[in-house]
Amino acid sequence: MPLTPSRDTVLCISLAGRPGTFGVRFHNHLYEQLGLDFYYKAMRTDDLPAAVAGIRALGIRGCGVSMPYKEACMALVDEIDPSAAAIDSVNTLVNTEGHLKAYNTDYLAVRQLLTQHKVDPTTAFALRGSGGMAKAVASALRDAGFGEGIIVARNEQAGRELADVCGYRWLPELDDLCPPMLINVTPVGMAGGPEAQQLAFSEMAIAASERVFDVVAMPVQTPLIEHAEKLGKQVITGLEVIALQALEQFVLYTGIRPTPEQVQAAVGYARQG
Repeated sequence: MPLTPSRDTVLCISLAGRPGTFGVRFHNHLYEQLGLDFYYKAMRTDDLPAAVAGIRALGIRGCGVSMPYKEACMALVDEIDPSAAAIDSVNTLVNTEGHLKAYNTDYLAVRQLLTQHKVDPTTAFALRGSGGMAKAVASALRDAGFGEGIIVARNEQAGRELADVCGYRWLPELDDLCPPMLINVTPVGMAGGPEAQQLAFSEMAIAASERVFDVVAMPVQTPLIEHAEKLGKQVITGLEVIALQALEQFVLYTGIRPTPEQVQAAVGYARQG
């Protein structure tokens, strides 16, 4: 929080069904370290159209958008960046003098991580999930050249739609299939959730895999990541996703890109919350 808030302090917020502390601590730490007169606050709402109208009317500079609002936001903005238009899902709103533009920095973060971890696009995968974040991850995989994938979703309509759009196939369950990369894009394993202690994939599938990617960020050591690491599998964590997407949001809101050292410090501070 700014040491001396003023009438000119710029407000940024996030909207989530389950508001967390990572974004609040990450953004506010960087604001303080860089001497920016900004403040970030996490919120939830039962009236999304009214909340988005409030962002516009009150001059709130930016808004992070999490489940379950990512798709519903599409119809409420003035402009949609290609990162969001390509997948019909939003995770970031930027307000410029009442003009709301929607982005998807989840998509950008996943593309970066696939490159950083040197994941071969010939790797077959199974992705569990069919919501807004699943769209971002599946689209990032498609656009990075991953040609062989399975969308695993109990919601047949949403699962088939996502699979068709991205050129993959849909299954309600993996059963005895064991592709080399497993990706969880559901709340399974999320702290405080009803499935916090559960594995998103079977022990057999994890044992047969080469790499496990879990977008759940809290806790960092989800049951899936912990089990995979014990078996010596390569992992990509939700912390990596949330840190990269939060960084891109910060840049969109402020126009400033912090140094890698400043970002690392902000991630460390955010994890303490």
